[in-house]
Amino acid sequence: MTTERYIRIFAGSFILLSLLVGAPASPLYVSSWFLWVTAFVGANLLQFGFSNFCPMGLILRRLGVPEGTSCGR
Repeated sequence: MTTERYIRIFAGSFILLSLLVGAPASPLYVSSWFLWVTAFVGANLLQFGFSNFCPMGLILRRLGVPEGTSCGR
């Protein structure tokens, strides 16, 4: 797998998990403060789209995950 794919997987997982424990209608509700995690991940994805800079991408590259191509091209 490539860095971009890992970024998408982690971002999606964090968003779903934070909604699961942050949404009052959820059976696993803990606190609405977890919705800030959703906002943080969304903001990072937005800035990544414009600047192509992602802190997680740097970490993954240092761990040896290959860059690869975007969207399977």
